[in-house]
Amino acid sequence: MIRKELVAASSRPLVLSILKKGESYGYEIIQQVKKLSEEELNWTDGMLYPVLHRLEKEKLIESNWRTSEAGRKRKYYSITQSGLKELGEEQRQWNAVNKTVQKLWRPSYV
Repeated sequence: MIRKELVAASSRPLVLSILKKGESYGYEIIQQVKKLSEEELNWTDGMLYPVLHRLEKEKLIESNWRTSEAGRKRKYYSITQSGLKELGEEQRQWNAVNKTVQKLWRPSYV
């Protein structure tokens, strides 16, 4: 199980990356993260929706309500132009961290 601090830190770039691929709704985002992480990340509604609300408040994503074919109302989220720009910065930062950690974990470093 991945520690909650790392889950929290990674939620922003993960949500933005998923929405870059296309609009989605909460439950679907949770399922995509679970599948992509091979069930290492098991998000809950209580974890995801505050992230979505914060991203929407920052105008990095936007939402709209729609009725599904089954008649259920769902809130769909999509990334904005500002969100795409922010995702680029998130990717740069995560790549820098990953590159540093990988160097430290090489057998030749230890």
